[in-house]
Amino acid sequence: MSQPILISGSLAYDYIMDFPDSFKNHILPDHIHMLNVSFVVDKLEKNFGGTAGNIGYTMKLLDGNPIVFASLGKDADTYLDHFKTLEMNTSYIRTSKELFTSSAYITTDKDDNQITAFYPGAGNESTELHVSDVTEKPTFAIIGPSAKEVMIQHAKECYEAKIPFCFDPGQQITTLSPQELMAIIGQATFLIGNDYEMKLMEEKTGWDGREILNHVEVLVTTLGSKGSVITTKEELIEIPAPAAESVEDPTGAGDAYRAGFFSAYAKGKDLKTCGQIGSVAALYAIEKYGTQNHAFTLEEFEQRFERVYGLQS
Repeated sequence: MSQPILISGSLAYDYIMDFPDSFKNHILPDHIHMLNVSFVVDKLEKNFGGTAGNIGYTMKLLDGNPIVFASLGKDADTYLDHFKTLEMNTSYIRTSKELFTSSAYITTDKDDNQITAFYPGAGNESTELHVSDVTEKPTFAIIGPSAKEVMIQHAKECYEAKIPFCFDPGQQITTLSPQELMAIIGQATFLIGNDYEMKLMEEKTGWDGREILNHVEVLVTTLGSKGSVITTKEELIEIPAPAAESVEDPTGAGDAYRAGFFSAYAKGKDLKTCGQIGSVAALYAIEKYGTQNHAFTLEEFEQRFERVYGLQS
């Protein structure tokens, strides 16, 4: 069994919708101060989601040892049954007695642009979860997007417990003050985000990429179809994105990348290999609709990795 990885983040039910046109054709730039638009979608799926759930799911497929550290609501049964079928560790998933599970309503247009509405629900109660209560002694953690109080608390607890972690604030960057953002970055070992999120963090903190590397050891920037870039003080590693067999839904590709990257990191792989494994994991996610509907065996993954990068993982 691989070393346990603690995953703090969200667990949610995702309502994923496809809009068969471009948002830009229906939004008037000169009138965004009084925006009132409705998009008629032609596809709707309800899926298991949330960053912690998505990362944990793919990490389990890769024979990792994820400890999902998050909250579900009073409608938790179907999600817990899903994880138990996968033999996931559900010991540290808190269930709210009053609130519903967090829910994301995601609409994707034909250009792969997305508009998301997110109801945090039971996720706000994850402050009741404490790293010190985890008996499996994780060797690494991922602090993903959730309520800002949860991110601040779990980052602080990991830092004090000397558990190295990756900070992945994602869409929650805007909820953190510059001081809060800088404090968590200063506690982290890795910082990960897409290129837009990195620019946003640079603007909020006043730190460019070089300055950020004075506070974290590794900076991982995902670039969608252009791959990813892994930066340390010593090197810059570019990971090209392999071609997918089809693109059914980009939702969850970033979470699958993180699962692949840190599963490999926990097994002692070098950073380049971690990025490559993350990229192959992301392929499986975008080739299926939803964030936890892809599947593969380890043998299938190894074979695809070898086809894509010409070497064994």
